[in-house]
Amino acid sequence: MKKKSPLWVIFLLALLVLAYFLKENSGSGGDTKADFDRGLSPLILTKHARCRMDCRHIDESEIKEILQNGRINYSKSEPEGKPDPKYAVEGKTHDGQQVRIVFAPSKRGMVVITVIDLKEEWKCACN
Repeated sequence: MKKKSPLWVIFLLALLVLAYFLKENSGSGGDTKADFDRGLSPLILTKHARCRMDCRHIDESEIKEILQNGRINYSKSEPEGKPDPKYAVEGKTHDGQQVRIVFAPSKRGMVVITVIDLKEEWKCACN
């Protein structure tokens, strides 16, 4: 009787690893959590977010850009937050700023909580 090669075991393990990787990385923008709807509208800017945007020279087009293309930093997010979850989304704007924007999807739309420039400290008088 011919001895079976251990290659089938390696192949099976590789398939399992691939299936796990695909499951974990499915969703919008490579996010592992599917409950962050990047298409939620309208965009609602809080007073605090508007102030931070003004201080840091970030406009609404950059907010939308990061919402659509940014990467969720789950260590800075509160996906189980009540009443609304909060997601810290990071990325580079079209003018080169490295930012983190905190979004809170709600029944009213996508609320922008705050805007942070990760590379430069700006003087701000926001409360």
